[in-house]
Formats: sequence, C-alpha cells, structure tokens
Amino acid sequence: MASSDDLNRSEKKEAFPEGEASAQVQRIEKDVQYAAEEGFTATDSRGVPILQFDRLAERKLRNKIDLMVVPTVSLLYLFCFIDRSNIGNARLAGLEKDLGMSGNDYNVLLSIFFISYIVMEIPSNLACKWIGPGWFIPFISFGFGVCSLGMAFVRDLPAACGVRFLLGLFEAGMMPGISYYLSRWYRRSELVFRISLFIVMAPLAGAFGGLLASGILSLDSIGSVRAWRMVFLVEGIITMGLSLIAFATLTDRPETARWLSQEEKTLAVARVKSERLAQTTVLDNADRKRLWLGFWNPAVLATAFIFLLNNITVQGLAFFTPTIVASIYPTYTTVQKQLYTVPPYVVGAVFEIVFPLLSWRTDRRQIFLVLTAPLTMMGYIMFLASTDTRVRYAATFFTAISCFAVGALSNAQVSAQVISDSARSMSLATNVMFGNVGGLVSTWSYLSWDGPNYPIGNGLNLAASSTLLVVATATLFWMKADNKRREKLDVSGELEGLSQAEIESLEWRHPGWRWKP
Repeated sequence: MASSDDLNRSEKKEAFPEGEASAQVQRIEKDVQYAAEEGFTATDSRGVPILQFDRLAERKLRNKIDLMVVPTVSLLYLFCFIDRSNIGNARLAGLEKDLGMSGNDYNVLLSIFFISYIVMEIPSNLACKWIGPGWFIPFISFGFGVCSLGMAFVRDLPAACGVRFLLGLFEAGMMPGISYYLSRWYRRSELVFRISLFIVMAPLAGAFGGLLASGILSLDSIGSVRAWRMVFLVEGIITMGLSLIAFATLTDRPETARWLSQEEKTLAVARVKSERLAQTTVLDNADRKRLWLGFWNPAVLATAFIFLLNNITVQGLAFFTPTIVASIYPTYTTVQKQLYTVPPYVVGAVFEIVFPLLSWRTDRRQIFLVLTAPLTMMGYIMFLASTDTRVRYAATFFTAISCFAVGALSNAQVSAQVISDSARSMSLATNVMFGNVGGLVSTWSYLSWDGPNYPIGNGLNLAASSTLLVVATATLFWMKADNKRREKLDVSGELEGLSQAEIESLEWRHPGWRWKP
C-alpha cells in the first residue's frame, strides 16, 4: 500500500519512452487506485492533484453518470417545483373564491410554505448525508407528492395553510439534497452544468406546469374533483409515482452503483478526491467543526446572500407571472392566460443551461453571477417605466433570461468554496436556506392593492437585482485579493505540529487553500 509520498515520487519518475503507452496506463491506474483508498491524500499541500487521469476514461465515466443519475433527479425536481408553484395556476382557476380568501390571504398562504422550508433546510440536508441521498431524496419527493394530492381536498384557508406548511417540510431538502448528491459524483467544474440540468426544471415547471394546468382545466371533472383541485390531484399522483421509481433507480454513491465496474468506481472516487485539499476520504464523518466552517465561510455567506437577492426576483416571477399576464390580458380566457405564461419560462430555461455550460468550460462561476444582474435589472426597469402591455410582457423575458441561472451558479459556487463532504452538505443547505428567505420576501412583493402596475413589487425586485450586482462584484475582487495574500504564506510552517486529522478539519483556514472564483 502506498502513501501520498509514494504518489508524489511516482509523478517525479522519468516519463515512459514512446511506445510504452500501456505501461504508463498501468501506472496511472495504480496511482488512481491508491488515491481512491481511505487514508491517502490525492493533493499536495496547496491543493494541486498529485496524480494523472486518463481523460478518455474520465469522459466515458462522466457520460455514464450523466445518463444514470441526472435524469432521475431532474424529473423529481420538475414535479417538486410544479407542486410548489401550481398554486399560481390554481389561483387563476378560482382557488381564492372557493376557499373564501380575500385581501392578502393569498400572500399568507404562500408565506406559510417558506417558513417551514427555511426552518428545515439545514436539518434536512444533514439528514440527507446521514441517511444517504439514494433513500432520502425519493422519500421526501413522495412526501410532497402526498401534500400536493392533499391540496385537492382542502375546504378552507386554515386547511390549505396546514398542507402548504407540510409541503415546505418535505420540499426543503430537494435543491440542497440533489446538489449535494451530485457533488459526490462530479468534479468542481463539472458540477455547475449538472446542477443546471435539474434546476432548469424550475423554469420548465413554469412552462410545462402552465401547459399541464391548462390541459387539466379543460376537463369537466375527475370523479368528484373539479376545477383547480384537479391540478393538485393529477400532479400529486404523478409525483408519487416517480418517487416510487426513484427508490429503485437512485444509488447513494459511486461505491454502491451496480451499473459501474470496479475500475469505474475507483476512478469516480479518486477524481473527486483529487480536488479536496488534504482529505484522506471523500465521505467523512460529520463533526461540529467542519459543519460550522461550512456555514461560517466568507465566500459561502456572500454567495448565499446573492441567492437570497436572486430568489426575491425568481420566486416572485414563478408565483406572480400568471397574475402579471392576467393584468396585461384581462379579457382572455383562463386557458389563454395559462398559455401566455409559458414562453418566458422556455427562454429562461435555455439560458439556465447556457450560463452554466460556459461556467463549466471556463471553471469560473463568480463572473457569471455578476453578469446575470444587468438583464434582470433591465426587465424590472421596463416594468416600472412603461404601462404598455407589449413592453411589460417583453420585460418578463429579460427577467427570465438571467435570474434562473443563478440557482445553479450559486449552488456550484458554495460547493466549490469548501473542502470536506460535511462542510459541503452545510454550505449547500445554507445557500438554499438564505435563498428561500428571499422567496419568503417575494411572497409579499406583489400585493393586491399594489396592482395592476405593481410599482412596489417591481421596485423591490429592481433594488434586489442591483444589490446583487454590487455584492457579486465585490465578492469577486475580495476572493482574488485574499488569494494573493495566501500566496505569501509559508504552508509547511503554518501546518507544523498539526496532526493529519487537525489538518483535514481546517477547511478554508488551511494555508494552502485558494478561493475558486
């Protein structure tokens, strides 16, 4: 068995002469096997990988993971977001009238969801690490499917609030849990695009949810269930069915994947480990210090605040686009209004993929967070500056183009700014928790008495996107400045006298650590 020093020495050996490619491949495979084993680090003291990887083998492995992991979690998240945001479609179909709601009751109903969502964010992601994503994600998915089904049978506002509270409990773990799950499989640069492949389901949920709702509402009834209740009934049943399938298809981690060979399992572990400074294992045992440093991390907190600001705009768009469309086209039928909510989401979905794809290819995230703000600002400036229906409808496209991309970028960014698996589960939960504080704010951004032009709601969203631009830019410059400061540190001297366990728990305080903008 080899130590990390053995790996270093193997890198310093004279390269194999031309014609001995097979011997070199064997050496790479041997180094990869050693690096994947617990008890060995796969980086030097500055976080640089100390082994080589076969790029072709990595590409084949990555494609296999893409096929076996991403589609399942993406489908689950699609119906997660549909179950959350279909209340906007139900509102157009008469939910408020049937439940005897008036004034700001609709905003109260939305707020209840976010209260439980925010409170359960961190506990839920820690439970995901402890139980295992392969079991936990399908379980909570089934739970919010049941809650969506329950909404079809509520008769008054208190009952609806109770169901929405339970919905928040179950949905709290979805975005951070899936992001954390994917971080077990992908490199830092690869993660952002894979996260985007499931988060893109949010704008697609707006598009597909609108189409599905219009289709369901064209029916007279489903048994004794009528009108908006049919939307919750059908979508809840679909979610529950997909969750049962996911119990059989999701696997916790590479080591337990039946569809990977032993060589592929070893490569999957080693390549993730090669980006984790000083870590001797990929899946560590959670301890308070690592969890705390996953939260108390300057880059994580700054990014989480960015996500909070973004969610004020994106959640507001998800919940109130139907309302905005209704104010623009008041004479249209309910089905026509539902269909007019679709195009902005389709455009948003395209750019949800484009920005993370560019981020993957450049291994940069912060600059793309900066670039998302101006278009969102433009959209809300158009809302404030004009009452022309065509201008205001065009504004929803500018907003959708940029604001949806921040979800994938911010989750990938907080994942990249920590080292250990425990800290990553905490950083992702922190990011989404902050983000949903923004979602809570958004539920009160478009108030009934502020319509039909909603100057307060649009002004709030403009302020949020403008602040996002400032914070994202300042964080980028700070990360570069702190990296320059860290270059001057004597890493060996700073680590002298510390045990391996103490070095592993340093996280971002490790002198060899560099922020990853």
